[in-house]
Amino acid sequence: MSKQPVLLDHDGAVDDFLATMLLLTMEHVEPIGIIVTPADCYPQPAVSATRKILDLMGKSHIPVAESTVRGINPFPQLYRRDSFAIDNFPILNQTETYGTSLLTQPGQDFLIQALRTHPTPVTLLITGPLTNLAYALDTAPDIEAKIERLIWMGGALDVPGNVEKNWEPGQDGTAEWNAYWDPLAVARVWSSGLNIIMCSLDITNNVPVTSEFVQKIGKQRQYDVSDLAGQCYALVIAQDYYAWDVLATAYIGKPEAFKLREVETEIITTGKSQGRTKVVANGRKIWAMADVDTIWFYEYILSQWRR
Repeated sequence: MSKQPVLLDHDGAVDDFLATMLLLTMEHVEPIGIIVTPADCYPQPAVSATRKILDLMGKSHIPVAESTVRGINPFPQLYRRDSFAIDNFPILNQTETYGTSLLTQPGQDFLIQALRTHPTPVTLLITGPLTNLAYALDTAPDIEAKIERLIWMGGALDVPGNVEKNWEPGQDGTAEWNAYWDPLAVARVWSSGLNIIMCSLDITNNVPVTSEFVQKIGKQRQYDVSDLAGQCYALVIAQDYYAWDVLATAYIGKPEAFKLREVETEIITTGKSQGRTKVVANGRKIWAMADVDTIWFYEYILSQWRR
């Protein structure tokens, strides 16, 4: 059986690195590249940590590209600095050289090239903003036919967003951060004909990262991947944290563990609700992850990272 080609675009937050680690454990998947978007991170340490993770997991043949796009609403500095901490974890610094290459080509252009040159349609897994994809659709419209589906962690449908008013004065709290960073990019992708599967806050709110779960990962620390995963989650355990990007990635591992629902939506691009993924009659139809077997999910992560 041929492997499923997947191109990952992440934005360098703690959960993005964990999603990367989960994707790399899937034997039925062929990761054809990783793009790092400078959104919920500082780009240099996020790119560096990504390459080190690939080295640690024996996947140094997978190319990494740094995107140079910029969003409209920057993530808070406090969120972004986690990328420095992870890049300095001892487990990722056992050697002084990288085995994984960094492309000189900007990530947004690599996205176009990777899709055009791959012989079969590719699954896009985007766990950050959609800016690279919006750029690619505008620059090279032909690539739309090379995208099998888009799996995106972003948006909030029937629950509040996570762009809090104390962080972003003037906003009404309806937007999710990956959408809020660049609402125009989300609207551009929504105007395409892509098959969109959205992992929104509606479902990720069901998978909190608890102390109990982190301790279970810690009991597997004899395995390098579990050791790294436990350190990543320990970094954020003092705050309300959820398995946002990891849940979106798990859909690729076992889609039958999820229930999808078709939703009609529109994207609000301006004003106090900018970045909101609003449910409206006769809107753009997308598939939203509506339910997941949470017992399976936590056990799946533990088993996949036991290596």
